[in-house]
Amino acid sequence: MSNETTIQDEGEVLLIDKPLRWTSFDVVNKIKRACKYNKIGHAGTLDPLATGLLILCTGKKTKIIDTYQAQEKEYTGTFVLGKTTPSVDLETEFDAEFPTDHITPEVLETARKTFLGQIEQIPPIYSAVKVDGERLYKKARRGETAEIKKRSVEISLFEIDSTSFPAIDFRIICSKGTYIRSIVRDFGVAAGSGAYLSILCRTRIGAFELKDAKNLTDFIYQKRVELKLPVDE
Repeated sequence: MSNETTIQDEGEVLLIDKPLRWTSFDVVNKIKRACKYNKIGHAGTLDPLATGLLILCTGKKTKIIDTYQAQEKEYTGTFVLGKTTPSVDLETEFDAEFPTDHITPEVLETARKTFLGQIEQIPPIYSAVKVDGERLYKKARRGETAEIKKRSVEISLFEIDSTSFPAIDFRIICSKGTYIRSIVRDFGVAAGSGAYLSILCRTRIGAFELKDAKNLTDFIYQKRVELKLPVDE
C-alpha cells in the first residue's frame, strides 16, 4: 500500500483559508476533485461573503468532525450602523436607512454589554437553518417568511472599536451555532438604529488558528505535486 493511499484512508485534518464568495461546499468539492479524496467534509460553515479558517477532515478523520464543530470560534470583522439589508450582509440590497446621530460611545457600550454571556438569538432568514425540511435561504429568495426558533448561544468576548463610526470593527469569541449576522442585526436595534455586516473573517476554531491555514490554490498545487498529478488542471 502506498503512503498516499494510507493517508487517504487514515485521513487528514486540513486548515484552509476560505476565499471570499466561495461557499464552504465549493471548497470541499474543489479539493475533493482536485486532490482525489474519497471522503471529505468540513467542520463548520462559513457564509460566502465571509473569509477565514475552514477545517476540513478527510478519510477516517471525518468521524471527529463533530468534535471540531463543537469548539468555540473567534471572528473579526466590521459592521456598519445606519442601514439594513434583508440578509444582514452585502448579499442583498439595502432596504432601509436609520438615524445614527444619537449613537454615542455610551450607547455603543450599553448595546455591547447586552450580548455578553449566554444569550438567545434568532438565526437570519438568509441562513442554512432548516424549517419544514427546507433551508431558510431558499424560502427567503422566494420572498417567503418562516417561523424561526430562538437558539441559546454563549458570547465570551465582544470587543468593538468605533474609530471609523458608523463602521464598527469587532472581535467576537462565541460558542458553536452563533450567527454573527444575528448579533449585528440585534446590535443595530439595541443602538436604536439598524446595521449590516460588511466584513467577516473567522480567525480561530478551538486551538486551530487562521495563521496556520493554507491558501486554497497553494494547497491544491502542493497536494497535486505530492500525488504526482498534473498541476495545470
